[in-house]
Amino acid sequence: MSIPKSVIKFKRDGVEYVSSVDRVQYTIVELTRAAMKDVGKYVVRMCNKEAMRLHGLRKSRRVKGKTSTFLYDVPWAKTGLPHVDIEVKHHTWYGVAQELGGAVQGAGGGLRIIPKLGILRNTTYNNIPEIMKIESQYLSALEDEAAALRLIDEKEEHQGGGGDN
Repeated sequence: MSIPKSVIKFKRDGVEYVSSVDRVQYTIVELTRAAMKDVGKYVVRMCNKEAMRLHGLRKSRRVKGKTSTFLYDVPWAKTGLPHVDIEVKHHTWYGVAQELGGAVQGAGGGLRIIPKLGILRNTTYNNIPEIMKIESQYLSALEDEAAALRLIDEKEEHQGGGGDN
């Protein structure tokens, strides 16, 4: 989505009105999307660090790098607004079972009980102040249009692991 031409001029009783509502709405939506993208990167990085503290995963390639266990996406909702999805990859070292707890089928055919670890949930809740700080950097840029446009990156490369992006 490129920056809309937002200048709408009309005259009424000798006064010229200039409306830039489209441009402002675009800027707000794109700043929100950019903030969510950075929040997604940050939370994924922190989740991977937390997962690497688990026994047996300290040096695992499944947890760090481009093939990390956690990933994020900033898709568009039906309302036309972006939102951030941070999730555990499907079937990644019993990812969902370790996040939520439960029973999974083991290699021998028996059920294996996995305790709830809640890495994604706990990491997100523990980092709420940092998430608010990231988002406030973007939303404070609304005061200056030039600063806002510098923060908006229209490239859609926002999916991925938690490597040192």
